[in-house]
Amino acid sequence: MRYLIILCLLGLMSPNSLGQGFQVKVKATHVVPDRKIYLEWINGRGQAIKVDSMLPNAQKEVNFKGTIIDQGGFYLVNFYDIPNPQKVLLILEGKEVVDVQAEGINLPEKPGTYTVKGNTPNFTYMNQLLLISKELESKVTVWNAEIQKNPAAQERIQKEFSLAQAITMKKIKDLIPLMGTNLVALWATNFLPADSEIAILEAVGARFKKDRPNHPQVKPFLENLKRLKGVGVGSEAPEIALSQPSGERLALSSLRGKYVLIDFWASWCGPCRRENPNVIKTYARFKDKGFEIYGVSLDQDKSAWLKAIEADKLVWKHVSDLQYWNSVAAQAYQVSAIPMTFLLDKEGKVIAKGLRGEALDQFLTNLFSGK
Repeated sequence: MRYLIILCLLGLMSPNSLGQGFQVKVKATHVVPDRKIYLEWINGRGQAIKVDSMLPNAQKEVNFKGTIIDQGGFYLVNFYDIPNPQKVLLILEGKEVVDVQAEGINLPEKPGTYTVKGNTPNFTYMNQLLLISKELESKVTVWNAEIQKNPAAQERIQKEFSLAQAITMKKIKDLIPLMGTNLVALWATNFLPADSEIAILEAVGARFKKDRPNHPQVKPFLENLKRLKGVGVGSEAPEIALSQPSGERLALSSLRGKYVLIDFWASWCGPCRRENPNVIKTYARFKDKGFEIYGVSLDQDKSAWLKAIEADKLVWKHVSDLQYWNSVAAQAYQVSAIPMTFLLDKEGKVIAKGLRGEALDQFLTNLFSGK
């Protein structure tokens, strides 16, 4: 899933006079003539609702002022509302003074860059999370370049990646308890694989249930947490029948007779995209032995979905209803973070969850060798 990313630093202005209001100052490098910059609020169902819009002034700036909606939550700065717009994620709970500087456009070869300065714990912790994530991303970039030059280094690099990934996860897990019940704690759980980190998710849920049980962003988190174990190992996999890129529907049940990996992902999910090279290698190794992948995308933009499939060279089955977290498949499987996988046997029963990388490869090796 490429995650929505925001770089957050401590602001300089005192929030005391703002009450439940906020101020978001936006400056863009690029302006699209006669197109507005929008402020959007993400409701409890994951839908982005436009709440304000302005044309940039001569200095390429807009200044949003308002009062938080429904106890505050997640907002987006949407640049020009064009196909594949640049968007910047904010967490606004009142008393924020925020400065956003962004290129304002995404190019096919390079997403737009941006920085944000904020003055609340939500921004402080988001910044720390993103620095941790960027450390791993930088290493992955170097490793990918090395593999291109020296394919024989892949085994060593995979071990180095696994170690670096484990260190990254530990840093994130150590940081989450410090966030308390600031809404950034809910956002931070997207960095963790839900199946293997259920204890941390339950701890986050317990804090919010005690202190903020009626918050509109907390309710769906607690419901998802409660249902997380609903599709467990040994359960019959719920049916999925969604559209392929061609528009033709493909039912999960049509793949009975094969071992099927349901792979929940999205073009915007960084960890998903970084995992794809591993999945490609596994698919090539086992596809002729009765193994298939049923990729379920949580994208909203069909063109972004199709471009990611082509760019990453994902040659297996793909479906999506383009409904983001409201995807009927994600809801049926209680998927609250991606990447997430479910491995099914030939009869359509779940035999493993959350397998990725070496763990998936080893599981399939044992499965097809009869161990």
